[in-house]
Amino acid sequence: MTKWRNLAFAAAGITLLAGCTTNPYTGEREAGKSGIYGGIGAVTGAVIGAATSSSKDRGKGALIGAAVGGAAGGGYGYYVDTQEAKLRQTLQGTGVQVQRNGDDLKLIMPGNITFASNSADISSGFYPTLNSLVTVFKEFDKNGIDIVGHTDSTGSLELNQNLSNRRAQSVASYLSANGVAAARISSYGAGPSQPIASNDSEAGRAQNRRVEINLRPLQ
Repeated sequence: MTKWRNLAFAAAGITLLAGCTTNPYTGEREAGKSGIYGGIGAVTGAVIGAATSSSKDRGKGALIGAAVGGAAGGGYGYYVDTQEAKLRQTLQGTGVQVQRNGDDLKLIMPGNITFASNSADISSGFYPTLNSLVTVFKEFDKNGIDIVGHTDSTGSLELNQNLSNRRAQSVASYLSANGVAAARISSYGAGPSQPIASNDSEAGRAQNRRVEINLRPLQ
């Protein structure tokens, strides 16, 4: 009983330590997302460490497991924290949205700032934004980059599918041509199949005409 109580205290302590990170842009100590992931990793590691150790070494196994789990859990979470901050800073005022879901980041690029109507040629005004993305993707090279083209429902399914494919490929080709490793990049078109707004209004259709870049951990 005492050993398991010590396990709980140890895991809790490591969780608190893992939960405090320093924001690389403000210099402030804070309990960020990486701290949450590190804490979860610490508790999980403690349980596994204790379960796989002999009865007399359970306390020691729990401490080792908690430390390893906390480091593994917090490492990529902290990486995504810093990448998210850099992207938000870099893309401010460009019209590109940055969304975070766990360890995944999504960049939503509206069609009105990326491509001319019914065209897969990148708009000249969007090149500076893409160049900023190239810089960030080179600095943060631990992500896979999934590029997805989307359209509204106007016109035939074949036309929209083809257009969304070509737009996604245009962005992918630009990134790889400017030094982002092609092995990290995938692209495809979803056509009108994944709307984020109603296609019954012009405002809704404008939202649906977009390109998304999904950043995920490399396998």
